[in-house]
Amino acid sequence: MEGFTGLRRNMVDCQLRTYDVTAQAVLAAADSVPREVFVAENQAYLAYLDQAIELAGTGRALMAPMVIARMIQTLDLQPGEAALEYGGGTGYGAALMDRMGVKATLWETDQAARGLAVAALARAGSGAVVAEAEPAKGSFDAILVSGSCEVEPASLFPLLRHEGRLVVIEGIGRSARVKLYQKSGEVVAGRPVFDAAAPELAEFRRPPEFVF
Repeated sequence: MEGFTGLRRNMVDCQLRTYDVTAQAVLAAADSVPREVFVAENQAYLAYLDQAIELAGTGRALMAPMVIARMIQTLDLQPGEAALEYGGGTGYGAALMDRMGVKATLWETDQAARGLAVAALARAGSGAVVAEAEPAKGSFDAILVSGSCEVEPASLFPLLRHEGRLVVIEGIGRSARVKLYQKSGEVVAGRPVFDAAAPELAEFRRPPEFVF
């Protein structure tokens, strides 16, 4: 554990701070949540590298540390708010938000990943909750979509409360960028924030076009 503590601090200082992550709450959470427990034991040495990590046996991955940290910073979370991580695999993003004093929930539709998340969050000592089914509409002040989407994740917008925010990576490869959406009444509008890439969420791929 001593070695992981040093790696965690190095991640914060050399990856997050140099990627414009400046919010003290985000930095403190990243410095204290043990990212190594959110990957398989034989992948623990990869946990603090500047890269996404595929979660074996699932269709999910953990986003690179600096990407997920800056996306959470973009949400401007306030203590006591209700926040959702969608598609987060083992729930590292939910654990970060929980450590920031947010009421965090992970909604993971990949059954294998969901089982791993329950165990990982327990090992991390996190109070984040793993949802067994789709949460009720209007449940969250903020949503973190942990993966890239080819199409707008409109199916998640109803889960937001009035003035709620959703952050997501839209696009694939070099064209991908983080967008921040905000809900006002029934209207949801988004704006680009910064360029980033992450593994795809299959459920938000663009439907194939028919060619005659």
